[in-house]
Amino acid sequence: MKKIAKLDEIDRRILNSLQLDASLSIQEVADKVGLSTNPCWRRIKRLEDEGIILKRVALLDAQAVGLGITVFVSVRTENHSKAWLDVFARSVDKIPEIIECHRLTGKDDYLLKLQIGSIEHYDIVYKRFVELVPNLVDVSSTFSMETVKFSTSLTLPVS
Repeated sequence: MKKIAKLDEIDRRILNSLQLDASLSIQEVADKVGLSTNPCWRRIKRLEDEGIILKRVALLDAQAVGLGITVFVSVRTENHSKAWLDVFARSVDKIPEIIECHRLTGKDDYLLKLQIGSIEHYDIVYKRFVELVPNLVDVSSTFSMETVKFSTSLTLPVS
C-alpha cells in the first residue's frame, strides 16, 4: 500500500489550482497560492517526483469528438489465477475504448468503463473483448442515459 503524502496548506492549494486548470503557468499558480515563482516550481516538481501529480492532461468533450456514449461493463469469471489476471490486464490495455477498469468485491469481479460512439461501436469492442479474454462467466453492459456529475478533481483531506 502506498504511503499517504504529507501535504501542507500550500501544497493543497497548488494541487487544487492544477486540478482545475493544469495549463496555468508556474507564475499563475504561484500568484494563486501566494508564493514566488521558484518556491512554487520546486513544490510542483516535488509533488511530481513523489508521484502525487501523475501527469497533466487535456480533458476532451466526449460528445464533441463522437464518443458520447458511456458504457459500464460488469465482468465475472471463475478463474482468478495469476496467469488469467495477466491475460485479462493485457487484454483490457489493448482496447483503448476501455478508459477505466476496477477490480471489485461482491458478485462482479471487474467493472469497466467505456467511451464509444454508437451501439455498433460497442458491439465491435464487446466481440474483441470476449475474444481476447478466456473463461468469462458473465459480461453485462449498462448504458449511461445521462451524466449527472463528472469531475476529475479529488477533494484533498486536511492533515
